Amino acid sequence: MTIKIVTDSACDVPPELARQFDITVVPVYINVGEKSYLEGIELSREQFYNRLPTFSDYPTTAAPSVGAFTQLYEKLTAAGATQILSMHIAHDLSAVYNTARVGAAAAKSAPVTLFDTRQITLGAGLLVLLAAEAVAAGKTVAEIVTMLNEKVRRTHVFGMINSLESLHRSGRVSWPQFGIGTLLQIKPIMMITDGVISAAAKVRTRKRALSQMLKMVAELAPFERLAIIHVNAQEAAEELCQLSSDLFAGLSDAAPLIQGVTPAIGTHLGVGAVGFAAVSAPTND
Repeated sequence: MTIKIVTDSACDVPPELARQFDITVVPVYINVGEKSYLEGIELSREQFYNRLPTFSDYPTTAAPSVGAFTQLYEKLTAAGATQILSMHIAHDLSAVYNTARVGAAAAKSAPVTLFDTRQITLGAGLLVLLAAEAVAAGKTVAEIVTMLNEKVRRTHVFGMINSLESLHRSGRVSWPQFGIGTLLQIKPIMMITDGVISAAAKVRTRKRALSQMLKMVAELAPFERLAIIHVNAQEAAEELCQLSSDLFAGLSDAAPLIQGVTPAIGTHLGVGAVGFAAVSAPTND
């Protein structure tokens, strides 16, 4: 039995870990005006964020094509894959999962199991990595899916939004729904759990927002996995890492994982956003 894992670039699996576990990452599209770029291939993250202030049209994102998934699944099968586990960001927040589903249906020779992580960015990526470790340990696809379904409920992403401008321009947030006034200079803390995104807190200063986010994340401890995410804000992420050093105590990783957020998500969160991706440890309840 040879199981191959497929995911999309919006899940933010670090490239070195994708190579280590032989995870195939399908790039999403970044659209700027009439031009479309495959993220990480035709437009690097560094290039995107450096050019973001100069774009006359605000960028949008799009799922890979159905054909891209179909061809990939068939290629993996032809190369010896007996089963494919295709894991993607939350279907409620992106069309990627549905596109992969249609692509899988068209790939007659490929036995594909689709899994909705119900998460975004590294929240999804941590689940992908857990699945890859399970494959390496010899687990079956059925066993891995059962494991993932249990972990999804314990997986959370927090993000402190540095500016409301990107959320506003992206059109992905209903201000009345989240109770955020467009004129208020606040730093909302967004949270996504089990496919639901919400404004977990609304704080007026960055310092207080970081303190509040740390408190909220600490309430989820202890952790099975914990990482820091950022939108083109490496220094802010390293600062957050120092502030949260106690949260990483007891984890087996030699150093905390700090991962930049894909433009597919960063377009909406805005440059300067920082936060956490976490899988809480199971409780005895």
